[in-house]
Amino acid sequence: MSAKFIVGYDGSEASERALDFAMGRIKLQGGTVVLVHVLEWSPYSFLTPTELEERHKRRSEELERAEKALITPVLEKVRAQGVAVESKIRYGHIAETICTIAEEMGAVQIVIGRNGHTTLGSRIFGSVAGHLAQASPVPCTIVP
Repeated sequence: MSAKFIVGYDGSEASERALDFAMGRIKLQGGTVVLVHVLEWSPYSFLTPTELEERHKRRSEELERAEKALITPVLEKVRAQGVAVESKIRYGHIAETICTIAEEMGAVQIVIGRNGHTTLGSRIFGSVAGHLAQASPVPCTIVP
């Protein structure tokens, strides 16, 4: 069984650095990149059935758009370098969803990029990197 390295990917420079780091590790020791893209989605329990249907339609469109525009080109780029790769796109709380996927896939490591922003909001509510550093079920590398 190939070691799986979860890479949180959103198309940012930070996520590109995380992907490069993970690919370097995989090229040295073998394994598979699992690109994970999480779209944040807050549940609304007070929506009407019509509003829920419309929201579900938008959700499906967003997942499709993320797959085509963001993930597919990166999958091709990684495969071209001879590295095994797969992807997961889901809705949810970013850090919690990445942890869940890592557990489901039997990952050996999570790799994410740090964007360098230290806004008041991330200090009050926490950041994805901070949450993963505390809650990850496997070692988590935060690439600067």
